[in-house]
Amino acid sequence: MCYYNGTKVTRDEYIRLKHLEKLVAKYDFLDNPMHNGFVYGKVPVIKRIEGKEDIEVLEMEWGFIPEANRFPFIETREQVNKFRERFTTLNAVSEELLFNNKMYRDATLHRRCLVLSTGFYDYRHENKIGKKGQPLKATETFPYRVGVKNKEIFFMAAIWQPWTDADTGEYVESVSIVTTVSNSLMSQVHNVKKRMPTILPEDLAWKWLFENLNEEEITKLAKYQLPSDQMEAYTIDKQFRTAEDPTLPVSYPNLPALMLD
Repeated sequence: MCYYNGTKVTRDEYIRLKHLEKLVAKYDFLDNPMHNGFVYGKVPVIKRIEGKEDIEVLEMEWGFIPEANRFPFIETREQVNKFRERFTTLNAVSEELLFNNKMYRDATLHRRCLVLSTGFYDYRHENKIGKKGQPLKATETFPYRVGVKNKEIFFMAAIWQPWTDADTGEYVESVSIVTTVSNSLMSQVHNVKKRMPTILPEDLAWKWLFENLNEEEITKLAKYQLPSDQMEAYTIDKQFRTAEDPTLPVSYPNLPALMLD
């Protein structure tokens, strides 16, 4: 359900996870208010440096590419594109991570990471109203930008996967954002599927990256639901995907307000 994400961070802003503020200052790619997952571009990721209690900030291709040895028919870019026409791997369902042995299990056990966000985008569906004031079966969608209160940037639980093109030798690290059941706020915003990204506060983000977790602990973290009172959401332009600034609020007078806890 999280297919649009943003990471527009100025150099004087920083994240309080170890010394990450120093790492953020190095990168110019943290200046994109809206990443469209369906173009399978790159998103900023916090990745553990193997064998160390240390991290790096880098870009990964959004849209998980399964391991070639488990999906032997995915060996080239052309085959990746055909796979993506049939399956969407931008998100990984938390309840299924360790049960999907082919797709996500190994990455969940060994390659956990964090996707950085300053706000993500989702749609609310409301029934259209007929001429006589009656609700119709047809629905209208209203886009929202969703963030975390008092957080200029926050962490989404994710898993990553290395992949190499058998023909060209191109090396790619791809990532999928973990999703969980929506809280009361997100149940009103993403009111059809009622899912939300697994947003981890700093202490849990640290555990997700560094601790040697058993399967029960991994599942518990993956299903973590950030409380509604820590989140905020507002409506934006319906054409936000092509807007110069997709973060600008737009009001829809006939849209009922969100019920806050």
